[in-house]
Amino acid sequence: MTEPQDQLPHAIPTSHAPARQKAWWSGLALVLVLGGGYWLYSRQQPPPAAPKPIPVKLETVTVERADLEQVVNATGNVVAQDYVDVGSKVAGQLSDVDVVIGEAVKAGRLLATVAPAVQSSRIENNRATLARLKAELAGQNAQLDFAQLQFQRQTQLKAENATREESYESSRMNMYAAAARVDATNAQIQQTEASIREDEAVQKQTRIEAPVSGTIVILNARPGQMVGANQEALMRIADLSRMTVQVPVSEEDVTRLQKGMTAYFTTPGYPGKRWSGKLRQIMLLPTDDSGRQGKKAFYTVLFDVANPSRELMSGMSADVYFVLARAERVPTIPRSLVTKPGMDGTQTVKVVLEDGKLESRKIKIGIRDGERAQVLSGLKEGEQVLLPANPPAPAATAGAASR
Repeated sequence: MTEPQDQLPHAIPTSHAPARQKAWWSGLALVLVLGGGYWLYSRQQPPPAAPKPIPVKLETVTVERADLEQVVNATGNVVAQDYVDVGSKVAGQLSDVDVVIGEAVKAGRLLATVAPAVQSSRIENNRATLARLKAELAGQNAQLDFAQLQFQRQTQLKAENATREESYESSRMNMYAAAARVDATNAQIQQTEASIREDEAVQKQTRIEAPVSGTIVILNARPGQMVGANQEALMRIADLSRMTVQVPVSEEDVTRLQKGMTAYFTTPGYPGKRWSGKLRQIMLLPTDDSGRQGKKAFYTVLFDVANPSRELMSGMSADVYFVLARAERVPTIPRSLVTKPGMDGTQTVKVVLEDGKLESRKIKIGIRDGERAQVLSGLKEGEQVLLPANPPAPAATAGAASR
């Protein structure tokens, strides 16, 4: 019985081993060559540049020259400066009204006619009374003449001791009584004559005439209307060639105003047009219903404006500006950069120099309007002022209003 042969692994032919080793070494050499070349290449190239920082853009404003005007702003009304209220001098009934509202009249122009309520019979009664009094006066004068003759006779007799004392005194008293009756009658005659003259004058005052030249702005007269003597105004004549602006100004602003300062206003009826004048008067008492029970007080301020073309009408609203200060072509910055000044009256801003560096500057602020503020010192025209990231609240200026 034969023994089984050992199962040996399949042997690799020796003829293929050298070829495989040669390929392996060739691949390794290629890797080394490529790696070395890449290393030499990378050594010859400059290192990559570091990323450049993104520049931060600074927001600035330029110091510019401008005209500034600091004002107190308020709202008022246009009213007629000079006017006259016209009424009837006599009581009666209006028979004619010869004018209308808006009509221009000259002094002496007939405006209306009144039929007087004074009756003609009253004048006739007074005339009859006057005649009776004059008749009585004639009889009393005759009695006075007789009494004077009696007294003269008694005086002569007394000088001769030819009459009694009682007769002398009686004649003297009769003469004085007659003279008193004459004086009383003369007084009644004068009174009656005055009444007659007054009644006759009333009858003649039936014409209502214009006392001044102007324009009829109020008319309360109608034909057939009953009127009283000097009791009511039937119409108003106003001079519209010059108007007055009435402006209620708050108590914190009125102390900044003064007589003679410039004031101007606009009105919605004429957009873009401006009227100007000089402050004439500041009323010393507050307007009605202001300054009571903790309310803010307002004081009426007046100034006059010319109105030659009669464009302005009484009652128009007026947006008024009282000029506190004015400056022309001065260095300015936006008002938003203005902050509360320090003890020395200055504030600090950042100025961007030509090389991009920042410099702190102390500046002093002058007048300001609603948009810009005057720079009195610390900045020059053309310099760049840095805008802060969080703009400060602008410093308040009482009474300064924007235009």
